[in-house]
Amino acid sequence: MHKVVSRDGTTIAYVKEGEGPPLVLLGGGFRDHTVFTPIVPYLNPHVTTYCYDRRGRGESGDAPTWALEREIEDLVAVINEAGGEAAVFGGSSGAILALEAAMAGAPITRLALLEPPYRMPGHQKPPPDFAENLDALLRQDRRGDAAELFLEQVAGLSAEAIATWRTSPLWSSNEALAHTLAYDTAICGDGQLPVDRLAKLDIPVLIVASDSTADWLRAAAHATTEALPKGRLTTLPGVWHRVPPEHIGPAIADFVLED
Repeated sequence: MHKVVSRDGTTIAYVKEGEGPPLVLLGGGFRDHTVFTPIVPYLNPHVTTYCYDRRGRGESGDAPTWALEREIEDLVAVINEAGGEAAVFGGSSGAILALEAAMAGAPITRLALLEPPYRMPGHQKPPPDFAENLDALLRQDRRGDAAELFLEQVAGLSAEAIATWRTSPLWSSNEALAHTLAYDTAICGDGQLPVDRLAKLDIPVLIVASDSTADWLRAAAHATTEALPKGRLTTLPGVWHRVPPEHIGPAIADFVLED
């Protein structure tokens, strides 16, 4: 993997592949750069992908304290490696991070986002003490319990769905990255859609939603699109909070290559 040093001295690792305009990809909760391995073959004939490990994940470093500004600086460091400006794709909490970076003035030319998990009125929200309880579990190194708490109270999954998730091959990596759930929790904040700030974001934004996602995620996708001056929503075949690579890959490539 390639390495770049972020502004605070943290090393950020990334994989560069393909030909064409640059596209930086950043994942959400539980994920490092390998989440994009299946989608990269659909992108690389058209764009150059920069898939990176957010701080605290994979081969990237971390710092004693976390701040949203540091994650934005990490993204900017990768964009600088890509030539100084780039399109960005973000999924889930990574979508909110990408929006926050763009609203903070990061050199992003356009955004493609998978279901940014804002919390719209009338839909579920995590309990007020969620972040405190998550931190308590992480301090005790109860990583599995922390992951389950996140899946139940943030993702809204049933006990049966969580039990199935625990038996999947991904569970060990979920536990390994559980400490970064605190970062994603902070990125999402109170979950409110920042309508006034989004209204000032004057770049093209593609919001992607799965046709089989949760109602609250679908509502958030629609509301985010409506809040953006140049927002566009596309609904693609998929499952809960995920669109398969063969559907989302071409949609992102077409969007990045638009005049």
